[in-house]
Amino acid sequence: MTSRGDLNVECRMSNVECTTRWLMTTIALTVASGVTATPARAADPAGTAYRVGKVVTMDAADTVINNAVVLERDGKIEKVGRAPEVDIPSDYRIVDMPDHWLTPGFVDAHNHTAGSLRDLNDMVYLTNPGLRTLETIVPESELVKQGRAGGVTTVLLIPGSGTNLSGFGTLSKMGGESVDQMVVKSPGSLKIAQAGNPERYWFRVGRTFMNYNTRQTLEKARDYHLKWEAYEQQPDRADEPEYDPIWHEFRGLFRRDFPVSVHTQIYQVMMTTIDMLTVRLGLRTVLDHCTFDGYKIAPLVNETDAYTINGPRQYHFDRTERRMNGNAARWWQGGVRTLGINTDAPVVPEEELPYQAAMACWYGWKPYEALRGLTIIPAEALMLEKDVGSIEVGKQADFGLWTGDPIDPRSACELTVIGGKAVYDASKERRF
Repeated sequence: MTSRGDLNVECRMSNVECTTRWLMTTIALTVASGVTATPARAADPAGTAYRVGKVVTMDAADTVINNAVVLERDGKIEKVGRAPEVDIPSDYRIVDMPDHWLTPGFVDAHNHTAGSLRDLNDMVYLTNPGLRTLETIVPESELVKQGRAGGVTTVLLIPGSGTNLSGFGTLSKMGGESVDQMVVKSPGSLKIAQAGNPERYWFRVGRTFMNYNTRQTLEKARDYHLKWEAYEQQPDRADEPEYDPIWHEFRGLFRRDFPVSVHTQIYQVMMTTIDMLTVRLGLRTVLDHCTFDGYKIAPLVNETDAYTINGPRQYHFDRTERRMNGNAARWWQGGVRTLGINTDAPVVPEEELPYQAAMACWYGWKPYEALRGLTIIPAEALMLEKDVGSIEVGKQADFGLWTGDPIDPRSACELTVIGGKAVYDASKERRF
């Protein structure tokens, strides 16, 4: 045993000799006690390898790969292929889920839950061109967490349908701790409602005035855009147009940088929507809802580049045919191939988006096409197909890992990845 006097003597030794003796003593005691030194922390993995049972890519070739590996690096998809043909780098983390399906993250083109629900409807005027949802986004809300637990990774957050023109929507990720991390694009669309809810505004405004008022609002925006376009083509002109914050964001709409997303249903109203917005004004159009007997105008839709995003009503009893129809199935039978599914969350909870597709199949649609209607079709509709909607090299690593076919209601999403980051892991926090 070392006495206090011995310690005083040792302290008079050189610092180097003292430090060396202390270190040797510590090592000897550690070895004697059987305790090993803690190794240095390993470097963070350079990427992640997902080894899964099946990858449904949703690419142009409809590639499906069994016994597959998907490599992710820096938030992007680096490689996709059969497991024996993909070399996994030694510094990659490996996620082994050999019984699971890996599919693209779902895209919902009609959503209200990525932002504050109390800011859903600002019914100031029948058209409200200066409003937008960007300021309402709420990161990490319970509704956002619920949605991504259902495999939803990207949504179009739009205003409500209490007025004919309720403002600009925002393309948002269902992950991110800040607004900047969530926002993909703003504006993501211009929201218009053609029938149903806005008819209650000011005690039952009729469709004639609603259509007139919507058209004249858009014509003012178009005229503003054309003035600026003429000026920009001749920048030496002295008559620079006056900047107007109300109309300036509409310029992207008329350049077709983003679509107009239209709450529309019932075939007569949908005919007006196509004629006014798509044909006469030349806008890129996403038809939302498309319910009741809207499918009767399928031939008219096929003459345009409009996208049809059906839901959340998936069936209609047609009194003239005296039969129950599946809306998506009837659109498909009419030749519409740009067909997707939406929830109008929280009308239907965001996490139930694949259930809406399953219901569409129950009423006659095809399961593989329904899965396209959750992924690549809405991505194309919202002009995001270069980044999301399919599992392809270079695209964002946004996907879900499911216990089986996502269209099968028995399947569950076990892991949701956005930008290479796991934002939902059922093994740690199962929600369903």
